[in-house]
Amino acid sequence: MPAQLADYTPIVGEGVVSELRLLGECLSGKRVINVNSTRVGGGVAEILNRLVPLLNELGLDTRWEVVQGPEEFFVLTKKLHNALHGAPATFTAEDRKVFNEVTDANAAALNLDADLLFIHDPQPAGLIRKRDARPASWLWRCHIDVSAPAPGAWEFIAPMVERYDLSVFSAPQFAREMKIPQVLIAPSIDPLSDKNRELSESDIEAVLTRFGIRSDKPIVTQVSRFDRLKDPVGVIKAWRMARSRFDCQLVLAGGSATDDPESVAVLLEVREQAGDDPDVHILDLPPTSNLEINAIQRASTVVIQKSLKEGFGLTVSEALWKRRPTIASAVGGIPLQIAHKYSGILTYTIEGTAFWIKQLLGAPEFARKLGENGHNQVRENFLLTRHLRDYLLAFLFASKGHPDHADLIRL
Repeated sequence: MPAQLADYTPIVGEGVVSELRLLGECLSGKRVINVNSTRVGGGVAEILNRLVPLLNELGLDTRWEVVQGPEEFFVLTKKLHNALHGAPATFTAEDRKVFNEVTDANAAALNLDADLLFIHDPQPAGLIRKRDARPASWLWRCHIDVSAPAPGAWEFIAPMVERYDLSVFSAPQFAREMKIPQVLIAPSIDPLSDKNRELSESDIEAVLTRFGIRSDKPIVTQVSRFDRLKDPVGVIKAWRMARSRFDCQLVLAGGSATDDPESVAVLLEVREQAGDDPDVHILDLPPTSNLEINAIQRASTVVIQKSLKEGFGLTVSEALWKRRPTIASAVGGIPLQIAHKYSGILTYTIEGTAFWIKQLLGAPEFARKLGENGHNQVRENFLLTRHLRDYLLAFLFASKGHPDHADLIRL
């Protein structure tokens, strides 16, 4: 059963839950439709799985739709995703034709009759082309960093996204100058989900045993999709440098998203890099493996997130919530979650990552303190209840469309 608002009271306090109920009353009866590109795999789907039931509990009539398309559409949108992160790419008239045809097919198939249309990321952004005269408010939520796209990438979607009433970005450095209002809302984790709730030692040990991971030997872990932008090959290289000093295991735990056609090739590259090393555990997990991910993170001595590019990187907050000392690349939204050498470690290179793995393995008290500080930082800034509050305020702003409400939006 999904968690209910009252379940969060012991974690965030009665005042936070009461505020959410008050905001819900202001929007009671509003029909909200979320649209993204996948129901499983990735942070967007995970957040929607938790937020949609809570929005309904608060009195908003909330639905979640997913766009469909042939493989060529998702190959195109993956290319667009990478190019928006800065990877060189060329977009042709045929690309535009494919994008528009799939958009038109989805617009015809989906019931988009609502007061608020909340469209997530580039894949379904073109649905705005089907906007009609009904007084609905359209919001575009960009979960990725589009501050330095490759030439042609932003131009591919800008004519669409600038027709929305409001844009939502995760951080100021992710955004672009646009003609429409923008608000800033950081993502979050759900402390009551299977991926983040407390687990018993026996539950943790059972998961380790199932995957052949030793509990009597330090564990270094990265949890992420098998995606080149997560640099799993670089993680293996950094771990091997650290292992020259400390005998430890490496766990690469992840899987794929249905809208990511590159993941199979990346997994093959990772397996080739790992070879037959018995201390490297490559776990290709289904997207429902939340308890397994939780147990592996809680068992880890050090957690890594060595992304080359990143939207926000919720796996960082997940690890910090579990009080795990975390080393992560200083890219995307990760520096918003980690204060260097206070609540975690920020790195830039394979060599720097290897250095800090060795430092944390050799200084357990310092590592423990980083974990405690990280847990407290997530409690204050990156839990689902704060995220829900910010979305409700954005909905209020978009519904009323009045600048006097701008001060309600969390910046």
